[in-house]
Amino acid sequence: MNRSERLGRRWARRAVTLPAVFLGLTIWLACLPFLVLLAGVVDLVAGGKYTVVRFVLAVAWVLGSEVVGVLASGLFWLRRQTGWSEVAWLHAHYRFQAAWLSGMLHAAAWLFRMRIRVEGAELAAAGPVLMLVRHASVFDTLLPAALVSRPYGLRLRYVIKRELLWDPCLDIVGQRLPNAFIRRRSLDPGYQVAAVGSLGRGLGVHDGALIFPEGTRFSARRQAQLREASTGPAALTEAARELQHVLPPRIGGVQALLEAAPDADVVVCAHTGFERVRRVSDMWTGGLWNREIGVRFWRIPRAEVPDEPEARKAWLLAQWREVDAYVGDQR
Repeated sequence: MNRSERLGRRWARRAVTLPAVFLGLTIWLACLPFLVLLAGVVDLVAGGKYTVVRFVLAVAWVLGSEVVGVLASGLFWLRRQTGWSEVAWLHAHYRFQAAWLSGMLHAAAWLFRMRIRVEGAELAAAGPVLMLVRHASVFDTLLPAALVSRPYGLRLRYVIKRELLWDPCLDIVGQRLPNAFIRRRSLDPGYQVAAVGSLGRGLGVHDGALIFPEGTRFSARRQAQLREASTGPAALTEAARELQHVLPPRIGGVQALLEAAPDADVVVCAHTGFERVRRVSDMWTGGLWNREIGVRFWRIPRAEVPDEPEARKAWLLAQWREVDAYVGDQR
C-alpha cells in the first residue's frame, strides 16, 4: 500500500480521474455508432482487417472496465463499513484485481484474434514465489493475472510505476493491496528499493511478488543507448551488448525481494508476441492483429539461488540469457 502519498494529493488526483472516466465512457458510448462507422471507412480505405473498428470497441471495453472497477471498489468499501473482516476485504480485492486484469487480456485476445500459447503456468501456482517477468509492452503486465492468478488463485503483489496511479481503478484497488507504486527516476532510490522489498515480507503459500527486472519496456533504441552508454553500471552495458531481444536485468529490486522473502522460490516468465505494441497507436495499425503470444514459465527452487551478491547478479543475468534465447527462438 502506498502509505507515503499525502491524502490531499491522492484525492486531488481522483477529483480529476474519477469524473473523467465516467464522462469519457458516457461520451464514447454516445458517439459509438458514428465512431464505428468512421473507423469502418478508414479500414476499408486502408485495406486492413478492421483494426481501427476493433480499437474503437477496445476503448469502450477499457472505459467500461474502469467504471465497473470504480463502482466495485465503492461496494467493497460499503461492505467494510458493515463489518467485513480484513481477511475477506483483502481476498475480495485480490480476486477482483486478477479478474479485472484477466478480463482486459481476454477481451483484447477476442477482439484482435490473438492466440496465447502457454508453457509451465502450473509451476507458478503455489507460493511463496518471486515472479520475474520480461517487459516489452503494456499488455505483458496482464499475463500473470490471466495465466496464474485467475486460474490458480495466486495472490500477486505488483511493482508498478507510479504514473499508473492516474488509472482510477488501479489507483483505488491497487492501493488497497500491498502493491508498490514506484517512482522510476526518484531522487531517493534507496527508499524505492525498500518499498519493493516490503512486498516480499509475509508471503504465504498462496502469495507471490512480481517485478519487471528490466525496469522499463524493451526497445531497440533503449538497447542501443545502453550499449553505447559511457556512464552508469558497466555491467549493464556489457550485458546489453550480449542480449539481443531483452534489456539487461537490474539487481536492486530483485535483491530486495530475495532478502525479504528467504523461503520463496523464483519463477521467471518469458514471452513474445507483444513487441509491436508499445504505444496505443500500435493497436489500430495492426500491432495486435492475429498475433500468437508465446509464454513460458520456469521455476527455480530457492536452494539454487546464490546468497552472495555478485553470484546473484551472475545468476540473474543467466536467467535473462534464457529469456533472450526463448524470445529469439520464438521470433
